[in-house]
Amino acid sequence: MKTQGEKSTEFIKLHARGNCFVIPNAWDMGSAKLLQHMGFKALASTGAGFAFSQGKSDLSINARDMLPHLADLVQATDLPISADLQNGFGDSPEEAGQTILAAAKTGIVGGSIEDASGDSGHPIYDIGLAAERIRHACAAAQSLGFKFTLTARAENYLYGQPDVKDTIRRLQAYQEAGADVLFAPGIQSKEDIRAIVQSIDRPLNVLMGFQGVQLTVAELQDMGVTRISLGGSLARAAYGALVRAAQEVQSAGTFNYANEAISGKEMNRIFSK
Repeated sequence: MKTQGEKSTEFIKLHARGNCFVIPNAWDMGSAKLLQHMGFKALASTGAGFAFSQGKSDLSINARDMLPHLADLVQATDLPISADLQNGFGDSPEEAGQTILAAAKTGIVGGSIEDASGDSGHPIYDIGLAAERIRHACAAAQSLGFKFTLTARAENYLYGQPDVKDTIRRLQAYQEAGADVLFAPGIQSKEDIRAIVQSIDRPLNVLMGFQGVQLTVAELQDMGVTRISLGGSLARAAYGALVRAAQEVQSAGTFNYANEAISGKEMNRIFSK
């Protein structure tokens, strides 16, 4: 297995200016191994996908559950892994920093901290507090013995506030606070993506996998996007296939779903490596 430092170096190189790569989100050890087998160069975790695998809703997972899960992902693959660390599992800047230190011990080489508060009445942190949280997370990352790639997320678009100007202000504040990668999940239009890319000097992560959004890797690369993540969409695709198969059995009494399933022989071949 590669060392954490070696994985970190590989991960940093993927973010080189002009490069664009897809970082798919694994939700368990099996999906991590399959995605490595498919040839991807790095993986991300998905809080939503992991929650679904535990029979829970998104954002219901706490650090006590998440950290062992991240350690499992690291053990399943020798690819660099960047983790979905939600809001740092706490409101304070100090908690954000503590989460980075604890998460790094699992073997991951990067992670994201978002500015969503979890408070339905005030879903997005004020920009000053949000930037201070990123500043503490960056300080914690810089205290580690390797380069931990910190991603700062502006969540406006996921919480009914599709304001590109405010999103840009937030990403610029997080850039000044020291974030290595910037991320505004939910941006979908070419115009908004271009405006953000032109307003920052850090790599931009864009989330794909939404219904109705048809931008390609080539198009995103042309717009200057560095990293493309898939969030919980692969997990939802897998569970969608399960639901459709079960519905077929229940409603039609047939088993045609098996024609689309990967064979047990192939799964055994992949997992026996």
